[in-house]
Amino acid sequence: MADFQTSTHRAKWIFSPQQLVEKYRAANQRAKQILEKCGATLMEVDVNGSLSYPEPHMTAKDSGNVISYFMSAEKHYRTKPLSIEEEQCIKVFYENKLQEVYNNFRFPHKIQATALIYFKRFYLQWSVMEHQPKHIMLTCVYAACKIEENHVSAEELETLVLQSLEFDLIVYAPYRSVEGFINDVEVCLVGPDAAEFCNAGDDQLEMLKTLQETARFEVDKMMLTDAPLLFPPGQLALAALSNSNALHRVIDFDSYLRGIFSHENSMHTMSELSESLNAIDSWVRKYKSPSEKELKHINRKLKSCWGHSSHDEGKKREKKSKHKSKKSSNEAQNMSSLA
Repeated sequence: MADFQTSTHRAKWIFSPQQLVEKYRAANQRAKQILEKCGATLMEVDVNGSLSYPEPHMTAKDSGNVISYFMSAEKHYRTKPLSIEEEQCIKVFYENKLQEVYNNFRFPHKIQATALIYFKRFYLQWSVMEHQPKHIMLTCVYAACKIEENHVSAEELETLVLQSLEFDLIVYAPYRSVEGFINDVEVCLVGPDAAEFCNAGDDQLEMLKTLQETARFEVDKMMLTDAPLLFPPGQLALAALSNSNALHRVIDFDSYLRGIFSHENSMHTMSELSESLNAIDSWVRKYKSPSEKELKHINRKLKSCWGHSSHDEGKKREKKSKHKSKKSSNEAQNMSSLA
Protein backbone atom coordinates (compact mmCIF):
# COMPACT_ATOMS: atom_id res chain seq x y z
CA MET A 1 0.00 0.00 0.00
CA ALA A 2 1.25 3.51 -0.83
CA ASP A 3 2.45 5.81 1.93
CA PHE A 4 -0.23 8.03 3.54
CA GLN A 5 1.82 11.19 2.99
CA THR A 6 1.64 10.73 -0.80
CA SER A 7 -1.93 9.34 -0.89
CA THR A 8 -5.14 10.82 -2.31
CA HIS A 9 -6.60 10.31 1.17
CA ARG A 10 -4.26 13.00 2.51
CA ALA A 11 -4.24 15.18 -0.62
CA LYS A 12 -7.99 15.29 -1.31
CA TRP A 13 -10.00 14.01 1.65
CA ILE A 14 -8.67 15.81 4.74
CA PHE A 15 -10.47 19.12 5.24
CA SER A 16 -10.64 22.11 7.54
CA PRO A 17 -13.81 22.55 9.66
CA GLN A 18 -14.84 25.51 7.48
CA GLN A 19 -14.45 23.45 4.29
CA LEU A 20 -16.72 20.75 5.75
CA VAL A 21 -19.36 23.33 6.65
CA GLU A 22 -19.24 24.74 3.11
CA LYS A 23 -19.62 21.30 1.52
CA TYR A 24 -22.57 20.37 3.77
CA ARG A 25 -24.19 23.74 3.07
CA ALA A 26 -23.74 23.41 -0.71
CA ALA A 27 -25.33 19.94 -0.84
CA ASN A 28 -28.21 21.02 1.40
CA GLN A 29 -28.83 24.20 -0.61
CA ARG A 30 -28.87 22.29 -3.90
CA ALA A 31 -31.48 19.85 -2.55
CA LYS A 32 -33.61 22.76 -1.29
CA GLN A 33 -33.53 24.35 -4.76
CA ILE A 34 -34.56 21.06 -6.39
CA LEU A 35 -37.42 20.70 -3.89
CA GLU A 36 -38.63 24.20 -4.72
CA LYS A 37 -38.38 23.54 -8.45
CA CYS A 38 -39.66 19.97 -8.65
CA GLY A 39 -41.60 19.33 -5.43
CA ALA A 40 -39.40 16.28 -4.64
CA THR A 41 -35.66 15.69 -4.34
CA LEU A 42 -34.97 11.96 -4.67
CA MET A 43 -32.74 11.21 -7.65
CA GLU A 44 -33.15 8.18 -9.90
CA VAL A 45 -30.07 6.14 -10.75
CA ASP A 46 -29.92 4.15 -13.99
CA VAL A 47 -28.00 0.88 -14.28
CA ASN A 48 -25.21 2.75 -16.09
CA GLY A 49 -24.87 5.20 -13.20
CA SER A 50 -26.54 8.18 -14.91
CA LEU A 51 -28.65 10.41 -12.64
CA SER A 52 -31.90 12.29 -13.03
CA TYR A 53 -33.95 14.55 -10.76
CA PRO A 54 -37.78 14.48 -10.61
CA GLU A 55 -39.67 16.33 -13.34
CA PRO A 56 -40.19 20.07 -12.63
CA HIS A 57 -43.57 21.32 -11.38
CA MET A 58 -46.39 21.77 -13.87
CA THR A 59 -47.76 25.23 -14.31
CA ALA A 60 -51.53 25.76 -14.45
CA LYS A 61 -51.20 26.29 -18.20
CA ASP A 62 -49.22 23.04 -18.66
CA SER A 63 -51.52 20.89 -16.58
CA GLY A 64 -54.80 21.85 -18.22
CA ASN A 65 -56.41 20.86 -14.95
CA VAL A 66 -56.72 23.68 -12.44
CA ILE A 67 -57.73 21.41 -9.53
CA SER A 68 -54.80 19.06 -10.14
CA TYR A 69 -52.43 21.99 -10.36
CA PHE A 70 -53.53 23.55 -7.07
CA MET A 71 -53.42 20.17 -5.28
CA SER A 72 -49.83 19.75 -6.47
CA ALA A 73 -48.94 23.29 -5.43
CA GLU A 74 -50.48 22.78 -1.98
CA LYS A 75 -48.47 19.58 -1.43
CA HIS A 76 -45.29 21.37 -2.50
CA TYR A 77 -46.05 24.22 -0.10
CA ARG A 78 -46.42 21.78 2.80
CA THR A 79 -43.13 19.97 2.06
CA LYS A 80 -40.28 21.41 4.11
CA PRO A 81 -36.63 20.62 3.40
CA LEU A 82 -34.27 19.21 6.01
CA SER A 83 -31.83 21.54 7.71
CA ILE A 84 -28.11 20.74 7.76
CA GLU A 85 -28.48 19.68 11.40
CA GLU A 86 -31.35 17.32 10.57
CA GLU A 87 -29.33 15.81 7.74
CA GLN A 88 -26.52 15.21 10.22
CA CYS A 89 -28.91 13.33 12.53
CA ILE A 90 -29.92 11.00 9.69
CA LYS A 91 -26.28 10.37 8.77
CA VAL A 92 -25.39 9.62 12.39
CA PHE A 93 -28.23 7.09 12.58
CA TYR A 94 -27.04 5.21 9.50
CA GLU A 95 -23.39 5.35 10.53
CA ASN A 96 -24.43 3.56 13.72
CA LYS A 97 -26.36 1.05 11.61
CA LEU A 98 -23.27 0.52 9.49
CA GLN A 99 -21.29 -0.36 12.61
CA GLU A 100 -24.06 -2.82 13.56
CA VAL A 101 -23.74 -4.49 10.14
CA TYR A 102 -19.99 -4.75 10.71
CA ASN A 103 -20.53 -6.33 14.12
CA ASN A 104 -23.19 -8.77 12.91
CA PHE A 105 -21.04 -10.03 10.02
CA ARG A 106 -17.83 -9.82 12.07
CA PHE A 107 -16.00 -7.91 9.37
CA PRO A 108 -12.44 -6.75 10.16
CA HIS A 109 -12.05 -3.25 11.63
CA LYS A 110 -10.41 -2.12 8.38
CA ILE A 111 -13.59 -2.86 6.39
CA GLN A 112 -15.73 -0.98 8.91
CA ALA A 113 -13.45 2.06 8.76
CA THR A 114 -13.32 1.99 4.95
CA ALA A 115 -17.12 1.73 4.63
CA LEU A 116 -17.70 4.55 7.13
CA ILE A 117 -15.27 6.86 5.37
CA TYR A 118 -16.85 6.03 1.99
CA PHE A 119 -20.26 6.94 3.49
CA LYS A 120 -18.93 10.21 4.92
CA ARG A 121 -17.21 11.14 1.67
CA PHE A 122 -20.36 10.40 -0.36
CA TYR A 123 -22.45 12.78 1.71
CA LEU A 124 -19.89 15.51 1.29
CA GLN A 125 -21.04 15.53 -2.35
CA TRP A 126 -24.76 14.81 -1.89
CA SER A 127 -27.68 15.50 0.44
CA VAL A 128 -29.66 12.72 2.14
CA MET A 129 -32.64 14.35 0.42
CA GLU A 130 -31.14 13.31 -2.93
CA HIS A 131 -30.03 9.73 -2.21
CA GLN A 132 -31.51 7.33 0.34
CA PRO A 133 -28.88 6.74 3.05
CA LYS A 134 -30.00 3.16 3.68
CA HIS A 135 -29.09 2.21 0.10
CA ILE A 136 -25.86 4.19 0.19
CA MET A 137 -24.86 2.61 3.51
CA LEU A 138 -25.28 -0.93 2.14
CA THR A 139 -23.44 -0.01 -1.06
CA CYS A 140 -20.52 1.40 0.95
CA VAL A 141 -20.33 -1.85 2.93
CA TYR A 142 -20.33 -3.79 -0.35
CA ALA A 143 -17.69 -1.55 -1.97
CA ALA A 144 -15.47 -1.71 1.13
CA CYS A 145 -15.67 -5.51 1.15
CA LYS A 146 -14.64 -5.58 -2.51
CA ILE A 147 -11.70 -3.21 -2.15
CA GLU A 148 -10.49 -5.03 0.97
CA GLU A 149 -10.99 -8.42 -0.74
CA ASN A 150 -13.66 -9.65 1.65
CA HIS A 151 -16.31 -10.41 -0.95
CA VAL A 152 -20.06 -10.27 -0.40
CA SER A 153 -22.84 -10.61 -2.95
CA ALA A 154 -25.30 -7.95 -4.21
CA GLU A 155 -24.63 -4.81 -6.25
CA GLU A 156 -26.61 -1.60 -5.97
CA LEU A 157 -25.72 1.97 -6.81
CA GLU A 158 -22.05 0.98 -6.95
CA THR A 159 -21.21 3.13 -9.97
CA LEU A 160 -22.79 6.20 -8.37
CA VAL A 161 -20.89 5.69 -5.11
CA LEU A 162 -17.56 5.12 -6.86
CA GLN A 163 -18.03 8.21 -9.01
CA SER A 164 -18.87 10.31 -5.93
CA LEU A 165 -15.70 9.02 -4.26
CA GLU A 166 -13.81 10.11 -7.39
CA PHE A 167 -12.56 6.49 -7.47
CA ASP A 168 -10.22 7.23 -4.54
CA LEU A 169 -10.73 3.87 -2.85
CA ILE A 170 -7.60 3.46 -0.73
CA VAL A 171 -8.43 4.43 2.85
CA TYR A 172 -5.96 4.65 5.74
CA ALA A 173 -7.71 3.48 8.89
CA PRO A 174 -6.68 4.55 12.43
CA TYR A 175 -6.88 0.92 13.61
CA ARG A 176 -3.68 0.03 11.79
CA SER A 177 -1.97 3.12 13.20
CA VAL A 178 -3.01 2.07 16.73
CA GLU A 179 -1.41 -1.32 16.12
CA GLY A 180 1.75 0.36 14.83
CA PHE A 181 2.08 2.60 17.90
CA ILE A 182 1.54 -0.37 20.23
CA ASN A 183 4.30 -2.26 18.41
CA ASP A 184 6.53 0.79 18.81
CA VAL A 185 5.84 0.89 22.55
CA GLU A 186 6.77 -2.81 22.80
CA VAL A 187 10.11 -2.05 21.16
CA CYS A 188 10.67 0.85 23.57
CA LEU A 189 10.01 -1.45 26.52
CA VAL A 190 13.20 -3.38 25.82
CA GLY A 191 15.24 -0.22 25.23
CA PRO A 192 17.41 1.74 27.69
CA ASP A 193 14.73 4.39 28.30
CA ALA A 194 11.91 1.95 29.20
CA ALA A 195 11.76 2.98 32.86
CA GLU A 196 11.10 6.61 31.88
CA PHE A 197 7.68 6.09 30.36
CA CYS A 198 6.34 2.65 31.35
CA ASN A 199 4.09 2.24 34.39
CA ALA A 200 2.89 -1.31 33.68
CA GLY A 201 5.26 -3.27 35.92
CA ASP A 202 5.78 -6.98 35.36
CA ASP A 203 2.61 -7.58 33.31
CA GLN A 204 3.63 -5.12 30.58
CA LEU A 205 2.52 -7.12 27.54
CA GLU A 206 -0.88 -7.92 29.05
CA MET A 207 -1.45 -4.26 29.90
CA LEU A 208 -0.45 -3.24 26.38
CA LYS A 209 -3.12 -5.58 24.98
CA THR A 210 -5.67 -3.91 27.23
CA LEU A 211 -4.40 -0.49 26.12
CA GLN A 212 -4.80 -1.48 22.46
CA GLU A 213 -8.29 -2.95 22.91
CA THR A 214 -9.60 0.15 24.65
CA ALA A 215 -7.96 2.34 21.99
CA ARG A 216 -9.92 0.43 19.33
CA PHE A 217 -13.16 1.27 21.11
CA GLU A 218 -12.06 4.90 21.20
CA VAL A 219 -11.47 4.80 17.42
CA ASP A 220 -14.96 3.31 16.97
CA LYS A 221 -16.38 6.44 18.61
CA MET A 222 -14.21 8.76 16.53
CA MET A 223 -15.36 7.10 13.31
CA LEU A 224 -18.93 8.27 13.99
CA THR A 225 -17.85 11.93 14.02
CA ASP A 226 -16.40 14.21 11.33
CA ALA A 227 -12.90 13.67 12.77
CA PRO A 228 -11.82 11.20 10.00
CA LEU A 229 -12.46 13.98 7.47
CA LEU A 230 -10.44 16.51 9.46
CA PHE A 231 -7.41 14.65 10.85
CA PRO A 232 -4.95 12.05 9.50
CA PRO A 233 -5.26 8.48 10.85
CA GLY A 234 -2.03 8.73 12.84
CA GLN A 235 -3.40 11.62 14.90
CA LEU A 236 -6.72 9.81 15.40
CA ALA A 237 -4.79 6.77 16.66
CA LEU A 238 -2.69 8.86 19.07
CA ALA A 239 -5.84 10.52 20.44
CA ALA A 240 -7.39 7.07 20.97
CA LEU A 241 -4.26 5.79 22.71
CA SER A 242 -4.10 8.92 24.87
CA ASN A 243 -7.69 8.37 26.06
CA SER A 244 -7.06 4.68 26.59
CA ASN A 245 -3.91 5.40 28.56
CA ALA A 246 -5.73 7.97 30.71
CA LEU A 247 -7.93 5.07 31.82
CA HIS A 248 -5.28 2.35 32.26
CA ARG A 249 -2.14 4.38 33.12
CA VAL A 250 0.17 2.01 31.23
CA ILE A 251 2.73 4.52 29.96
CA ASP A 252 3.80 8.10 30.50
CA PHE A 253 2.14 9.32 27.31
CA ASP A 254 3.84 12.74 27.19
CA SER A 255 7.26 11.08 27.47
CA TYR A 256 6.31 8.69 24.68
CA LEU A 257 5.28 11.60 22.42
CA ARG A 258 8.54 13.41 23.14
CA GLY A 259 10.37 10.22 22.19
CA ILE A 260 8.54 10.13 18.86
CA PHE A 261 9.51 13.73 18.10
CA SER A 262 13.14 13.11 19.02
CA HIS A 263 13.49 10.21 16.57
CA GLU A 264 11.47 11.52 13.58
CA ASN A 265 11.42 14.62 11.43
CA SER A 266 7.84 15.53 12.21
CA MET A 267 5.86 18.05 10.17
CA HIS A 268 4.24 19.32 13.39
CA THR A 269 5.46 20.73 16.68
CA MET A 270 4.57 19.12 19.99
CA SER A 271 2.12 21.93 20.79
CA GLU A 272 0.43 21.58 17.36
CA LEU A 273 0.01 17.85 17.90
CA SER A 274 -1.44 18.40 21.39
CA GLU A 275 -3.87 20.93 19.90
CA SER A 276 -4.99 18.38 17.29
CA LEU A 277 -5.46 15.64 19.90
CA ASN A 278 -7.56 17.98 22.04
CA ALA A 279 -9.65 18.93 19.00
CA ILE A 280 -10.30 15.25 18.24
CA ASP A 281 -11.41 14.72 21.84
CA SER A 282 -13.75 17.69 21.46
CA TRP A 283 -15.40 16.11 18.40
CA VAL A 284 -15.99 12.88 20.32
CA ARG A 285 -17.35 14.67 23.40
CA LYS A 286 -19.87 16.74 21.44
CA TYR A 287 -21.08 13.73 19.45
CA LYS A 288 -24.77 13.17 20.11
CA SER A 289 -26.91 10.32 18.88
CA PRO A 290 -30.39 11.60 17.90
CA SER A 291 -33.38 10.45 19.93
CA GLU A 292 -36.06 8.20 18.48
CA LYS A 293 -38.53 11.11 18.57
CA GLU A 294 -36.14 13.36 16.62
CA LEU A 295 -35.50 10.64 14.04
CA LYS A 296 -39.20 10.00 13.46
CA HIS A 297 -39.86 13.69 12.89
CA ILE A 298 -36.88 14.10 10.53
CA ASN A 299 -37.70 10.85 8.70
CA ARG A 300 -41.24 12.08 7.97
CA LYS A 301 -39.82 15.29 6.49
CA LEU A 302 -37.26 13.31 4.50
CA LYS A 303 -39.87 10.98 2.97
CA SER A 304 -41.92 14.04 2.04
CA CYS A 305 -38.87 15.51 0.29
CA TRP A 306 -38.39 12.23 -1.56
CA GLY A 307 -41.98 12.48 -2.79
CA HIS A 308 -43.26 9.67 -0.55
CA SER A 309 -46.52 11.07 0.80
CA SER A 310 -48.43 9.80 3.83
CA HIS A 311 -51.11 8.72 1.36
CA ASP A 312 -48.57 6.45 -0.35
CA GLU A 313 -47.55 4.98 3.00
CA GLY A 314 -51.22 4.41 3.87
CA LYS A 315 -51.75 2.55 0.59
CA LYS A 316 -48.74 0.34 1.33
CA ARG A 317 -50.07 -0.51 4.79
CA GLU A 318 -53.54 -1.19 3.37
CA LYS A 319 -52.08 -3.49 0.70
CA LYS A 320 -49.99 -5.31 3.31
CA SER A 321 -53.05 -5.70 5.56
CA LYS A 322 -55.12 -7.13 2.69
CA HIS A 323 -52.30 -9.56 1.87
CA LYS A 324 -52.20 -10.77 5.47
CA SER A 325 -56.00 -11.16 5.59
CA LYS A 326 -55.98 -13.14 2.35
CA LYS A 327 -53.17 -15.34 3.62
CA SER A 328 -55.01 -16.00 6.90
CA SER A 329 -58.20 -16.84 4.98
CA ASN A 330 -56.34 -19.30 2.74
CA GLU A 331 -54.71 -20.95 5.74
CA ALA A 332 -58.10 -21.31 7.44
CA GLN A 333 -59.58 -22.93 4.31
CA ASN A 334 -56.64 -25.33 4.09
CA MET A 335 -57.09 -26.30 7.73
CA SER A 336 -60.82 -26.92 7.11
CA SER A 337 -60.10 -29.16 4.14
CA LEU A 338 -57.60 -31.15 6.20
CA ALA A 339 -60.15 -31.56 8.96
